[in-house]
Amino acid sequence: MSFTDPQQIEIVSRLKLAIELHQRSQIADAEREYCEILRRFPAQFDALQLLGTVKIQQGKFEEAADLISRALQINPGSARALSNLGHALACLDRDEEAVDSFERALRLQSEYPQARQGLATSLLKLGRYEAALTNFDWVLSRQPTHADAHTRRGVALAHLGRESEALDAFDRALGLRPGDPEILNGRGNVLRSLHRYEEALASFDAVLARNPHSPGVLCNRGATLSDLHRTNEAIACFDRVLAIKPDLAEAHYNRGNALRNVGRIDDALASYDRALAVDPNYVDALLNRGSALQIVFRFEEAIASYERALAIRPDDTFTIGQSAFCHLSINDWDKAYAVKRSVDERLDADRGDVEPGILVAFGDAPATQLARTQAYVRRRFRAKSTPNAVHAQNASGKIRLGYLSSDFRQHATSFLMAELLGLHDRNRFEVVGVSFGPDDGSALRTRVLNAFDRFLDARAIGDDQVAAQMVHMGIDIAIDLNGYIGGNRMGILAHRPAPIQVSYLGYPATTGAPFIDYVIGDRFVTPFDEAEFFTERIVQLPDCYQANDSTRAIGLNGPTRAQAGLPEDGFVFCCFNNNYKITPPIFDVWMRLLGAVDKSVLWLLVGEDMAQRNLRAAACHRGIDPDRLVFAERVSPDEHLARNSLADLFLDTLPYNAHTTASEALWAGLPVITCLGTTFAGRVGASLLQAVGLPDMVTRTLEEYEGLALKLARDPLMLGTVKSRLQSNRSTHPLFDSKRFARQIEAAYQTMWERHQRGDPPESFSIQ
Repeated sequence: MSFTDPQQIEIVSRLKLAIELHQRSQIADAEREYCEILRRFPAQFDALQLLGTVKIQQGKFEEAADLISRALQINPGSARALSNLGHALACLDRDEEAVDSFERALRLQSEYPQARQGLATSLLKLGRYEAALTNFDWVLSRQPTHADAHTRRGVALAHLGRESEALDAFDRALGLRPGDPEILNGRGNVLRSLHRYEEALASFDAVLARNPHSPGVLCNRGATLSDLHRTNEAIACFDRVLAIKPDLAEAHYNRGNALRNVGRIDDALASYDRALAVDPNYVDALLNRGSALQIVFRFEEAIASYERALAIRPDDTFTIGQSAFCHLSINDWDKAYAVKRSVDERLDADRGDVEPGILVAFGDAPATQLARTQAYVRRRFRAKSTPNAVHAQNASGKIRLGYLSSDFRQHATSFLMAELLGLHDRNRFEVVGVSFGPDDGSALRTRVLNAFDRFLDARAIGDDQVAAQMVHMGIDIAIDLNGYIGGNRMGILAHRPAPIQVSYLGYPATTGAPFIDYVIGDRFVTPFDEAEFFTERIVQLPDCYQANDSTRAIGLNGPTRAQAGLPEDGFVFCCFNNNYKITPPIFDVWMRLLGAVDKSVLWLLVGEDMAQRNLRAAACHRGIDPDRLVFAERVSPDEHLARNSLADLFLDTLPYNAHTTASEALWAGLPVITCLGTTFAGRVGASLLQAVGLPDMVTRTLEEYEGLALKLARDPLMLGTVKSRLQSNRSTHPLFDSKRFARQIEAAYQTMWERHQRGDPPESFSIQ
């Protein structure tokens, strides 16, 4: 468009006035002048692109993008207009287009900090963290006091897992802009990632001191309180958030996590469902909902939740692993092993990790378990600082034992440990309990708590604080009874609260953790020639690694066979293991046994409905009437012990043996037949049977296992002899001699402590 000189003069004059008004922040007046220019001269480039910047300042980003795009049609070579268009598009969350606009601007003018900063910010939003970091570094090389660049650089570093560098970036930003809420919030999130929870709280509290009603910061504070296991405070914090913003999905999600952590599963599920009602694609809510469903054995629903999550995030190895375990738990074997193969491919390519217990459940080879568990530990447990407390010396000279567990309640761990805790020699040992599981109000919990000299309820205390308290209490030997079983707090021992740290009883494999010194086993479950598959040093007890309670009551009024749904005159094979331990090879053997023994039945512990349907279908597929599978309801411990007498023979599983269920059967007088496996978890049956004087019930192959089971089922005299030996051996052999066991494990603790006192490193040894 050509203008006469008066027109040009008028445009220049009006534009000059508009720009002056704009620079003086008289936005409405500037807007009026730009509009007047465009009314008369619609293709005036400067007025179009400057009015676009006014619209950006007013938050009218669609109008801004339209105006600046029109300007660029007139002058496509303007780096400033391209940069401004990028900012407008970024504000509309059209970041791919914004990146293109910023890059075009930088091709025209490479030394353009605003365009470079905008590009870096859009790349950050798109999750292209390395590229974003490169551009923030460029900005800071020219403008080292650019607080926003330091802040967003910190965000990029945090996403890249470089938390220490991220914290430094936030600290630099905070030095330039003290008290800035965005910086303090980002800094708090990084501190939380570093497990420096108290410092993270201080950062969030500094923001809330200025703005007590910030939903996002309140949500972060609540999540940090959950990390510290200050659950009631966390829930109260999330309730504050939801009073301000009822539809904040993140708050519902985090509230669900807090509720799940204290065992309020139904309430947790309700919170996850509310989060998903707001955002159906909230992946973490789907994942943790699946985890909560697993806790209450609702595996089919858990699978559905995991599959929804994987539809959104298909390469999440950890979730695929959880799904594989759930399929195994409902005996959907084809799907379970297909999914596990997918997991293996990802793990072999170092693409994520899985819960180590899944490796044990599927019977991975010891070398594989070791390598994959170590990878899990490297990702999950970074080096921790030593708690700021001095190890308290025991003036009495006693060794202080600290037993850590989530299961000081009506649980298999306490069934096994209750008598031992009371039998420890108080002249030589002081016994401390560190509990991070629920109080179920049971008589067993009361008995266990009364057996400790001191007891620390750590449910509402963070890992670092628990570790510090253990140091202050002077725990000499910390014994973890969980490993990676549900409810574990391995993070406590990662802080190294005791000079000696031991894995015992709860987890039948290596922990792969450099902060665990010893694993307690025996010559069957932890042979020295397999020490290479353990990061811990092996301690072998002389008889059996498993503690037992010789005072456990067996119910006096057990059910009859008819009441239990069993045939009066048929042979009853049984296995009361969890469903995930039942695998196709062992099930094939069981079905052949049913086919070979007339009127026999297989008595199993009731699982989820889908598991029962799958097992019945598997029986039918193998030519066995599915009604010959009988499912036992879950009952009280003494009733369960009593009903064992209704069965004729307990059939062990492989590759994961019966553990507590096997010793319960033996205590109740029910013979157990096992097959020796290749891992700790698959050798427990052999250990128990040797210790109760029935080594002939240990087989080496599934063919031997099947043959022996068939002989026993067909020869009542042979089976009767085994039962008589078991009845006699219960009181004469080591398995249920709790006093003998107490002296043996105490000798192990004494040896560990003496080595430590001499300054010797941990070393494998056996107790004679």
